[in-house]
Amino acid sequence: MATFQKLIGIYNAKGSLIGELQYFWGKIRGTAHCALCDITHGKLKEKNEFKKCKDGLDLPFELLHLDELDIELEKFGNDAPCIIGKNEGGYELIITAKELESCKSDVANFSELLDSKIN
Repeated sequence: MATFQKLIGIYNAKGSLIGELQYFWGKIRGTAHCALCDITHGKLKEKNEFKKCKDGLDLPFELLHLDELDIELEKFGNDAPCIIGKNEGGYELIITAKELESCKSDVANFSELLDSKIN
């Protein structure tokens, strides 16, 4: 198993103010969904349980929106939401959208899944 130097979560949403508003409106209408958003955030801010999960890792965990991806990460945009691991060989998809969905917005479920992928 690869040793990761960094983890990157990619939201299925744009981070600009307009992007955030579009996602919020889409969520209300039922036309937008991001399983990673549901895991990391409550109604208005990052969940305390997720912050503890992230802070408890032995490696950095960065969260990015679709409009914040660099050239190397853009290739994972169609996989969003997802978790990417960075290792010596580059970037690797380690948690898919379907796996994030299976966490059912629960941080403990996500933490368990993440541990199974990186340890």
